[in-house]
Order: sequence, then structure tokens, then C-alpha cells
Amino acid sequence: MYIDFITPLHKKTERDYLGRVTGYPKAKAAKLARLFEYDYWDGDRNICYGGYYYDGRHRPVAEAMIRHYNLSNDSVILDVGCGKGFLLYEFTQLLPGITVVGFDISQYALKNCKEEVKGDLIRGSADLLPFKSRSFDLVISINTLHNLYCYQMASALKEIQRVSKEHAYIVVESYRNEDEKVNLLYWQVTCECFYTPDEWAWWFDQTGFMGDYSFIYFE
Repeated sequence: MYIDFITPLHKKTERDYLGRVTGYPKAKAAKLARLFEYDYWDGDRNICYGGYYYDGRHRPVAEAMIRHYNLSNDSVILDVGCGKGFLLYEFTQLLPGITVVGFDISQYALKNCKEEVKGDLIRGSADLLPFKSRSFDLVISINTLHNLYCYQMASALKEIQRVSKEHAYIVVESYRNEDEKVNLLYWQVTCECFYTPDEWAWWFDQTGFMGDYSFIYFE
């Protein structure tokens, strides 16, 4: 089912697409960004985030998910590609006692995460989740799976479906026309899987992913 928790947050950021290409050597930026270390999170803005710090912007996203999925203090949530754990932190503040688990490939992000959830974060790759089947009430993955190669992404979709007890929600990058495709290619530095909505639907069908999803567009 298509449901969008992310677009309002995504649209708050102003993007200079052409400047992303001309302001810094794109190949160098991509090479640094794909390490998913300091340069990706807190380095030059032309490389990626330019400083990824907690500012509370994920609170409305967590609130919306809690309402939609009817989460409670007894729920167990997994965030695949949790980064610095800001969204998971919001869940713990809104639902004290809730169990959260974060999973990310970036050692830097896990070392520089929100201190309150540091003990809940694990390092690893999304295409092999070290959890028992049906372990989580909700599995989320936001702006992560499109960074994998297609064979890894397919495995990750299967893994998310496997460990989800009831609900799953993913966000991936997509495009609906050539303008959005060009903007995506200009802006991205780590994206390996970028497909139209119909192509993403094909991937979901091929992998048996039955969770909820939404797309990020660069308009």
C-alpha cells in the first residue's frame, strides 16, 4: 500500500541541482559518500548532508507512524538504515518503554548517533538481517535500499518481509519523468537503484514484499 510519511520532510530542503554537479567533482563526492563515514554525514554539503544533526524534524514522522500502525509501548520496531538513530529516538520519547533496534552499515553513524539509543544500534548490511523471522511489529527502511545494488536490494526486500511480524514501510528514490530523473542523477551520490514507480512495483512483486511504501521525487 502506498502511504507517504516522508514527502513533507523531504520538501523542506532546498536543493540546487546544478550546483551539486558543478560545485564539487561529482565522481570524487560519490567516492567519498559511498564510504558512509564522516564525509557522508558531516562533511562538505556538496558531498552529502553537510552536517546531519538532531533537530527534532523526525518527530512528526514518528507520530504519524504511531497513529497509522497503532503502535504502543509494547511494540518492537526495527529501522534498517537507521543512520544516527534520530527517528528511533523519537519513538522512545513518544512511547516510553518501546523496544527499538537500529541497523546500519555506517560505523561513523553508529558512533555519532543519538546517545539515548546508542545501545540499541547494530552494524550490518541490509541484505542480511541477523534476526529471527517475524521478530518485529514494524520494520522501516527510509532512503536506504536504493543505495544497494539490485541483487542486494532484492535480498533486503525479502529480509524485511521475513523479519516483519505485521507491518513494514520503506521509502526509496524514484522518478516519474525526465526532469525528475535528471534531478535525481544530479543530486544523488550513493544511489544504485533508481526506478520508476512501475519498476519498483515489479521489484516488490518479484521479491514478495507486501509492506507499505512511498517514493522520494526530486521535483
